[in-house]
Amino acid sequence: MGNIEQTIDSSKALRVYLITGLSGAGKSSALRVLEDLDYEAIDNLPLALLPNVVDMVIQDKKKDKFPALAIGIDARTRNFQPELITQNLNLLRKRDDIDLKLLFFDSSNEVLAKRFTETRRKHPLARNRQVTDGIVLERSLMNVLRAEADFIYDTSDLGIQELRQILNQQFEREHSSDLSIMVSSFAYPRGLPRDADLVFDVRFLRNPHYVDKLKPMTGLDKEIQDYVEQDERFADFYAKISDLIFFSLPEYKKEGKSYLKIAFGCTGGRHRSVCMAEKIAKAINKIGFKATIYHRELMIKES
Repeated sequence: MGNIEQTIDSSKALRVYLITGLSGAGKSSALRVLEDLDYEAIDNLPLALLPNVVDMVIQDKKKDKFPALAIGIDARTRNFQPELITQNLNLLRKRDDIDLKLLFFDSSNEVLAKRFTETRRKHPLARNRQVTDGIVLERSLMNVLRAEADFIYDTSDLGIQELRQILNQQFEREHSSDLSIMVSSFAYPRGLPRDADLVFDVRFLRNPHYVDKLKPMTGLDKEIQDYVEQDERFADFYAKISDLIFFSLPEYKKEGKSYLKIAFGCTGGRHRSVCMAEKIAKAINKIGFKATIYHRELMIKES
Protein backbone atom coordinates (compact mmCIF):
# COMPACT_ATOMS: atom_id res chain seq x y z
CA MET A 1 0.00 0.00 0.00
CA GLY A 2 1.36 3.35 -0.97
CA ASN A 3 0.91 6.71 0.67
CA ILE A 4 1.66 10.27 -0.40
CA GLU A 5 2.67 13.13 1.82
CA GLN A 6 -0.25 15.08 3.24
CA THR A 7 0.08 18.75 2.31
CA ILE A 8 -3.41 20.10 3.04
CA ASP A 9 -5.62 20.43 6.10
CA SER A 10 -7.66 17.22 5.88
CA SER A 11 -10.09 18.45 8.57
CA LYS A 12 -11.31 21.19 6.20
CA ALA A 13 -10.77 19.73 2.73
CA LEU A 14 -13.26 17.47 0.99
CA ARG A 15 -12.06 13.89 1.20
CA VAL A 16 -12.39 12.36 -2.25
CA TYR A 17 -11.56 8.67 -2.55
CA LEU A 18 -11.63 7.19 -6.04
CA ILE A 19 -12.23 3.44 -5.89
CA THR A 20 -10.89 1.49 -8.84
CA GLY A 21 -9.15 -1.74 -9.76
CA LEU A 22 -9.93 -5.11 -11.31
CA SER A 23 -13.44 -6.51 -11.54
CA GLY A 24 -13.97 -9.07 -8.78
CA ALA A 25 -11.19 -7.67 -6.58
CA GLY A 26 -13.49 -6.00 -4.05
CA LYS A 27 -14.23 -2.51 -5.41
CA SER A 28 -17.98 -2.76 -4.85
CA SER A 29 -17.49 -4.13 -1.33
CA ALA A 30 -15.09 -1.28 -0.54
CA LEU A 31 -17.57 1.30 -1.79
CA ARG A 32 -20.28 -0.19 0.43
CA VAL A 33 -17.96 -0.07 3.45
CA LEU A 34 -17.22 3.62 2.87
CA GLU A 35 -20.92 4.28 2.40
CA ASP A 36 -21.54 2.64 5.79
CA LEU A 37 -18.96 5.07 7.19
CA ASP A 38 -21.17 7.94 5.95
CA TYR A 39 -19.20 8.73 2.84
CA GLU A 40 -21.37 9.96 0.00
CA ALA A 41 -20.87 7.02 -2.36
CA ILE A 42 -21.37 7.08 -6.14
CA ASP A 43 -20.63 4.08 -8.34
CA ASN A 44 -19.74 4.09 -12.03
CA LEU A 45 -19.70 7.88 -12.35
CA PRO A 46 -19.03 9.20 -15.89
CA LEU A 47 -15.62 10.82 -15.74
CA ALA A 48 -16.80 14.10 -17.30
CA LEU A 49 -19.09 14.66 -14.30
CA LEU A 50 -16.39 14.21 -11.64
CA PRO A 51 -15.36 17.90 -11.25
CA ASN A 52 -19.01 19.00 -11.13
CA VAL A 53 -19.88 16.43 -8.48
CA VAL A 54 -16.87 17.45 -6.37
CA ASP A 55 -17.87 21.13 -6.54
CA MET A 56 -21.48 20.32 -5.69
CA VAL A 57 -20.52 18.26 -2.63
CA ILE A 58 -18.15 21.00 -1.42
CA GLN A 59 -21.01 23.49 -1.51
CA ASP A 60 -23.42 21.14 0.26
CA LYS A 61 -20.92 20.07 2.93
CA LYS A 62 -19.65 23.44 4.15
CA LYS A 63 -21.09 22.79 7.60
CA ASP A 64 -19.72 19.26 7.77
CA LYS A 65 -16.43 19.08 9.68
CA PHE A 66 -15.41 15.91 7.82
CA PRO A 67 -16.89 16.05 4.31
CA ALA A 68 -16.25 12.84 2.41
CA LEU A 69 -16.97 11.45 -1.03
CA ALA A 70 -16.27 7.97 -2.43
CA ILE A 71 -16.55 7.37 -6.17
CA GLY A 72 -16.30 4.04 -7.99
CA ILE A 73 -14.59 4.14 -11.39
CA ASP A 74 -13.88 1.04 -13.45
CA ALA A 75 -13.95 -0.46 -16.92
CA ARG A 76 -17.76 -0.20 -17.01
CA THR A 77 -17.54 3.59 -16.73
CA ARG A 78 -18.69 5.42 -19.83
CA ASN A 79 -15.78 6.60 -22.00
CA PHE A 80 -13.34 4.86 -19.67
CA GLN A 81 -9.82 6.03 -20.52
CA PRO A 82 -7.15 5.46 -17.85
CA GLU A 83 -4.88 8.20 -19.25
CA LEU A 84 -7.74 10.72 -19.09
CA ILE A 85 -8.47 9.69 -15.52
CA THR A 86 -4.85 10.35 -14.50
CA GLN A 87 -5.04 13.80 -16.10
CA ASN A 88 -8.13 14.60 -14.04
CA LEU A 89 -6.42 13.20 -10.94
CA ASN A 90 -3.50 15.58 -11.40
CA LEU A 91 -5.84 18.55 -11.80
CA LEU A 92 -7.85 17.66 -8.70
CA ARG A 93 -4.73 17.03 -6.62
CA LYS A 94 -3.62 20.60 -7.22
CA ARG A 95 -6.68 21.98 -5.44
CA ASP A 96 -6.25 22.93 -1.80
CA ASP A 97 -9.91 22.25 -0.97
CA ILE A 98 -9.67 18.54 -1.86
CA ASP A 99 -7.88 15.68 -0.11
CA LEU A 100 -7.86 13.13 -2.94
CA LYS A 101 -6.67 9.54 -2.78
CA LEU A 102 -6.84 6.74 -5.35
CA LEU A 103 -7.59 3.28 -3.92
CA PHE A 104 -6.75 0.37 -6.22
CA PHE A 105 -8.10 -3.14 -5.60
CA ASP A 106 -6.19 -6.03 -7.11
CA SER A 107 -6.09 -9.81 -6.94
CA SER A 108 -4.34 -12.65 -8.72
CA ASN A 109 -5.73 -13.79 -12.06
CA GLU A 110 -6.40 -17.26 -10.63
CA VAL A 111 -8.43 -15.93 -7.71
CA LEU A 112 -10.38 -13.54 -9.93
CA ALA A 113 -11.24 -16.33 -12.36
CA LYS A 114 -12.38 -18.54 -9.49
CA ARG A 115 -14.59 -15.79 -8.08
CA PHE A 116 -16.33 -15.24 -11.42
CA THR A 117 -16.77 -18.99 -11.89
CA GLU A 118 -18.22 -19.50 -8.42
CA THR A 119 -20.68 -16.61 -8.70
CA ARG A 120 -21.47 -17.34 -12.36
CA ARG A 121 -21.07 -13.65 -13.11
CA LYS A 122 -19.89 -12.52 -16.52
CA HIS A 123 -16.69 -10.49 -16.65
CA PRO A 124 -17.51 -7.02 -18.07
CA LEU A 125 -14.70 -7.26 -20.65
CA ALA A 126 -14.98 -10.95 -21.48
CA ARG A 127 -18.14 -10.68 -23.62
CA ASN A 128 -18.18 -13.90 -25.66
CA ARG A 129 -14.66 -14.91 -24.63
CA GLN A 130 -13.29 -16.80 -21.65
CA VAL A 131 -13.25 -14.98 -18.33
CA THR A 132 -9.45 -15.16 -18.23
CA ASP A 133 -9.28 -13.16 -21.49
CA GLY A 134 -11.35 -10.40 -19.88
CA ILE A 135 -9.13 -10.38 -16.79
CA VAL A 136 -5.94 -10.08 -18.85
CA LEU A 137 -7.41 -7.27 -20.96
CA GLU A 138 -8.66 -5.35 -17.92
CA ARG A 139 -5.30 -5.70 -16.14
CA SER A 140 -3.52 -4.20 -19.14
CA LEU A 141 -5.94 -1.26 -19.12
CA MET A 142 -5.65 -0.73 -15.38
CA ASN A 143 -1.86 -0.76 -15.08
CA VAL A 144 -1.76 3.01 -15.65
CA LEU A 145 -4.10 3.63 -12.71
CA ARG A 146 -2.34 1.11 -10.49
CA ALA A 147 0.87 3.08 -10.92
CA GLU A 148 -0.92 6.24 -9.73
CA ALA A 149 -2.59 4.64 -6.69
CA ASP A 150 -2.06 5.98 -3.18
CA PHE A 151 -3.29 2.71 -1.65
CA ILE A 152 -3.13 -0.75 -3.25
CA TYR A 153 -5.08 -3.65 -1.75
CA ASP A 154 -4.39 -7.21 -2.87
CA THR A 155 -7.51 -9.14 -1.86
CA SER A 156 -6.32 -12.55 -3.10
CA ASP A 157 -6.43 -14.00 0.41
CA LEU A 158 -8.67 -11.41 2.09
CA GLY A 159 -12.18 -12.31 3.16
CA ILE A 160 -14.87 -9.65 3.08
CA GLN A 161 -14.78 -9.34 6.85
CA GLU A 162 -11.05 -8.67 6.96
CA LEU A 163 -11.34 -6.18 4.10
CA ARG A 164 -14.12 -4.43 5.99
CA GLN A 165 -12.00 -4.28 9.14
CA ILE A 166 -9.05 -2.80 7.25
CA LEU A 167 -11.16 -0.13 5.53
CA ASN A 168 -13.14 0.68 8.67
CA GLN A 169 -9.94 1.27 10.56
CA GLN A 170 -8.18 3.20 7.83
CA PHE A 171 -10.98 5.40 6.51
CA GLU A 172 -13.19 6.17 9.49
CA ARG A 173 -14.51 9.64 8.66
CA GLU A 174 -13.30 11.28 11.85
CA HIS A 175 -10.05 9.38 11.79
CA SER A 176 -7.10 11.46 12.88
CA SER A 177 -3.68 11.43 11.29
CA ASP A 178 -2.54 8.84 13.84
CA LEU A 179 -1.07 5.54 12.75
CA SER A 180 -3.71 2.80 12.55
CA ILE A 181 -2.54 -0.72 13.29
CA MET A 182 -3.99 -4.15 12.62
CA VAL A 183 -2.50 -7.17 14.38
CA SER A 184 -3.43 -10.50 12.84
CA SER A 185 -2.77 -14.21 13.19
CA PHE A 186 -2.50 -16.73 10.37
CA ALA A 187 -1.47 -20.27 9.45
CA TYR A 188 1.62 -20.70 7.28
CA PRO A 189 0.17 -23.61 5.24
CA ARG A 190 -2.62 -21.29 4.05
CA GLY A 191 -0.12 -18.67 2.91
CA LEU A 192 1.28 -15.42 4.26
CA PRO A 193 -0.99 -12.37 4.44
CA ARG A 194 -0.09 -10.46 1.28
CA ASP A 195 -0.52 -7.00 2.77
CA ALA A 196 1.38 -7.56 6.04
CA ASP A 197 4.17 -5.08 6.80
CA LEU A 198 5.78 -7.05 9.65
CA VAL A 199 5.58 -10.86 9.85
CA PHE A 200 6.76 -12.96 12.82
CA ASP A 201 7.01 -16.75 12.98
CA VAL A 202 6.02 -18.28 16.34
CA ARG A 203 6.14 -21.93 15.30
CA PHE A 204 9.11 -22.55 17.59
CA LEU A 205 6.91 -22.13 20.68
CA ARG A 206 5.39 -25.29 22.15
CA ASN A 207 2.19 -26.29 20.42
CA PRO A 208 -1.11 -26.80 22.34
CA HIS A 209 -2.38 -28.79 19.35
CA TYR A 210 -0.65 -31.89 20.75
CA VAL A 211 -2.37 -31.65 24.13
CA ASP A 212 -5.74 -33.40 23.89
CA LYS A 213 -7.64 -31.15 26.30
CA LEU A 214 -6.19 -27.98 24.72
CA LYS A 215 -6.51 -28.92 21.05
CA PRO A 216 -10.20 -27.84 20.66
CA MET A 217 -9.49 -24.42 22.23
CA THR A 218 -7.99 -21.32 20.62
CA GLY A 219 -5.51 -18.65 21.62
CA LEU A 220 -8.46 -16.60 22.88
CA ASP A 221 -8.80 -19.03 25.80
CA LYS A 222 -6.81 -18.39 28.97
CA GLU A 223 -5.73 -22.03 29.16
CA ILE A 224 -3.99 -21.70 25.80
CA GLN A 225 -2.44 -18.37 26.70
CA ASP A 226 -1.06 -19.78 29.94
CA TYR A 227 0.31 -22.86 28.17
CA VAL A 228 2.07 -20.84 25.47
CA GLU A 229 3.44 -18.23 27.84
CA GLN A 230 4.89 -20.93 30.11
CA ASP A 231 7.28 -21.90 27.33
CA GLU A 232 10.71 -20.88 28.67
CA ARG A 233 11.48 -19.06 25.40
CA PHE A 234 8.29 -16.99 25.37
CA ALA A 235 9.32 -14.19 27.75
CA ASP A 236 12.55 -13.37 25.91
CA PHE A 237 10.86 -13.58 22.52
CA TYR A 238 7.98 -11.34 23.58
CA ALA A 239 10.38 -8.80 25.12
CA LYS A 240 12.47 -8.56 21.94
CA ILE A 241 9.49 -8.40 19.59
CA SER A 242 7.62 -5.83 21.67
CA ASP A 243 10.76 -3.67 21.98
CA LEU A 244 11.16 -3.71 18.21
CA ILE A 245 7.51 -2.86 17.58
CA PHE A 246 7.31 -0.16 20.24
CA PHE A 247 10.47 1.45 18.87
CA SER A 248 9.18 1.31 15.29
CA LEU A 249 5.67 2.69 15.78
CA PRO A 250 6.64 6.33 16.51
CA GLU A 251 9.10 6.19 13.61
CA TYR A 252 6.42 4.91 11.22
CA LYS A 253 4.10 7.69 12.39
CA LYS A 254 6.83 10.31 11.98
CA GLU A 255 7.50 9.03 8.45
CA GLY A 256 3.84 9.62 7.58
CA LYS A 257 2.66 6.01 7.43
CA SER A 258 -1.08 5.86 8.13
CA TYR A 259 -1.64 2.09 8.30
CA LEU A 260 0.44 -0.83 9.56
CA LYS A 261 -0.33 -4.54 9.60
CA ILE A 262 1.58 -6.86 11.95
CA ALA A 263 1.09 -10.60 11.46
CA PHE A 264 1.99 -13.59 13.61
CA GLY A 265 2.00 -17.04 12.05
CA CYS A 266 2.04 -20.59 13.33
CA THR A 267 1.14 -24.00 11.89
CA GLY A 268 -2.63 -23.98 12.37
CA GLY A 269 -3.24 -20.29 13.03
CA ARG A 270 -5.46 -21.10 15.99
CA HIS A 271 -3.25 -21.27 19.11
CA ARG A 272 0.22 -19.72 19.31
CA SER A 273 -0.21 -17.00 16.70
CA VAL A 274 -3.59 -15.99 18.14
CA CYS A 275 -2.13 -15.81 21.63
CA MET A 276 0.78 -13.65 20.49
CA ALA A 277 -1.39 -11.33 18.38
CA GLU A 278 -3.76 -10.76 21.30
CA LYS A 279 -0.94 -9.95 23.71
CA ILE A 280 0.86 -7.58 21.34
CA ALA A 281 -2.34 -5.76 20.32
CA LYS A 282 -3.30 -5.10 23.93
CA ALA A 283 0.21 -3.82 24.67
CA ILE A 284 0.10 -1.51 21.65
CA ASN A 285 -3.20 -0.03 22.80
CA LYS A 286 -1.76 0.56 26.26
CA ILE A 287 1.04 2.77 24.91
CA GLY A 288 -1.41 5.05 23.12
CA PHE A 289 -1.70 3.65 19.61
CA LYS A 290 -4.87 2.23 18.10
CA ALA A 291 -4.67 -1.47 17.27
CA THR A 292 -7.40 -3.82 16.08
CA ILE A 293 -7.18 -7.60 15.88
CA TYR A 294 -8.05 -10.05 13.10
CA HIS A 295 -7.59 -13.83 13.39
CA ARG A 296 -7.73 -15.10 9.83
CA GLU A 297 -8.04 -18.83 10.45
CA LEU A 298 -10.63 -18.40 13.20
CA MET A 299 -12.83 -16.65 10.63
CA ILE A 300 -12.54 -19.47 8.08
CA LYS A 301 -15.21 -22.16 8.27
CA GLU A 302 -13.78 -25.62 7.77
CA SER A 303 -15.43 -27.65 5.00
